[in-house]
Amino acid sequence: MRPVGQDPRWEVFAGLHAFLKETFPLVHARLNVTTVNTYNLVMHWQGNDLSRKPVLIIGHQDVVPVDPATLHQWEHPPYSGHYDGTWLWGRGSCDDKGDVISTLLAMESLLEEGFQPERTIVLAFGIDEESSGKEGADKIYTYLNARYGRDSFAVLLDEGSGYGSQFGEDTIFVVPSTSEKGYLDALVEVTTPGGSSAIPPPHTVCMSSLSSSNTLPLTWTGFPSTTKAIGILSSSIVALESHPHAPQLHRTNTAFTTIQCTTAHDPRIPQTLRDLAHAALTSDSALEQLKHAMIEFDPTMYGAMLRTTQAVDLVGGGVRANALPERAWAVVNLRIAEHSSVREVQEHLVKTLQPVAERFGLEFKAFGKNLSVPVLEGNAPGRKDEKGGMLRISDAFGTALEPSPPTPLDGEPYKLLAGTVKATLRESKRHQQKNVIVSPVVENGNTDTRAYWNLTRHIFRYTHLGDEDMYNGLHTVNEAVRVDALLESIQFLTMFILNWDEAD
Repeated sequence: MRPVGQDPRWEVFAGLHAFLKETFPLVHARLNVTTVNTYNLVMHWQGNDLSRKPVLIIGHQDVVPVDPATLHQWEHPPYSGHYDGTWLWGRGSCDDKGDVISTLLAMESLLEEGFQPERTIVLAFGIDEESSGKEGADKIYTYLNARYGRDSFAVLLDEGSGYGSQFGEDTIFVVPSTSEKGYLDALVEVTTPGGSSAIPPPHTVCMSSLSSSNTLPLTWTGFPSTTKAIGILSSSIVALESHPHAPQLHRTNTAFTTIQCTTAHDPRIPQTLRDLAHAALTSDSALEQLKHAMIEFDPTMYGAMLRTTQAVDLVGGGVRANALPERAWAVVNLRIAEHSSVREVQEHLVKTLQPVAERFGLEFKAFGKNLSVPVLEGNAPGRKDEKGGMLRISDAFGTALEPSPPTPLDGEPYKLLAGTVKATLRESKRHQQKNVIVSPVVENGNTDTRAYWNLTRHIFRYTHLGDEDMYNGLHTVNEAVRVDALLESIQFLTMFILNWDEAD
């Protein structure tokens, strides 16, 4: 979409704002409601004590679209808001309209009760979290930073992970995200001379002939000048998937705390693994063993948690069946581990793909730099084709993001969040008698908090919903939320505000 003011599709938010103004009259009458970049909402509830840092609660008004081809699969229309007595149906009910409406209901109820905060409360609801945040969170941050300044908020609460019963029916495991992985969409492009598919090159490189060491068959003698772009791209993808990022486990990272909590409380954990986790507190050799043991215990969860992940999600090339494409491309989505960085990931891509460029005699450019090797004599790897060809890596959409600064776990804000969650769950009729364990986790995705790192060190991505409170998950057919859980979410948000108002 084009920017706000240049694309009429943004105007749909005006209707939502009219609904919110009608539904929450006290919020709009008593709070200072500001629009940023036309459709972002920022609401200020001025506290009595200006010496206290404000609380910032954020969310987003936008939702992912519904694929028209799936409309017949919905039990109730995706924009109906149908309530069947248990579930509230519709796109956004779980992400993130549920959070936004719950926050406003908590605020409206506090106003109805005559509550006046000592600490200022700020709400900020963006408009494009699901796509980029450039028109939403980025613009809100500029506004808040100009008004309040760096490190000006005591805490930030956003949507995120919730809680579940994976440790057994008598235990609730709460997992607020206290850090986020970084992000990079790497565009891998191959450009070569085209030609007729009626007279194709004899072969590019058979994918099965490329070993994990990126070596060529001994019978390789070079390639003709019209090497296939798609074949080279395929070899590049094979090279990337043959060289995944190595997992790492550090005591200072969030993942280490998650593992310590899990091994201490998960009844599925064998005693030998518990002992290893305890030994890893001080022993480096035990720490290395623990890394491999956790990946073996749960390859999906810990395999992703402890390393930078990569996935080829987009591929393209060619316009006709009878013409060799002059360009083939793929987008590799990378989620950067807390211990790594954008630069380190870029260096890994260069190290992995430069041998491919050399093998095919292609010019090699990566992230704005020409890294081509010198032209070699003879028909051998490294010889630049006289007709030209290039392998290039770049930031596909200009959205590279470093891993977030981790929230301190030894401070009062984390303890206050954990205490609020525990108190809410223990007052719930559904969970009164259950043991509650709170453990920080790393968020594999990214929320709007990526724009607000400079405003506070204490950022929590947490939605007060259980793993059985979403009918079919997020971003999918039949998105629905359990209404009893929404009521408890309102209770959590109310208690969160009250507890922060009493905190020093």
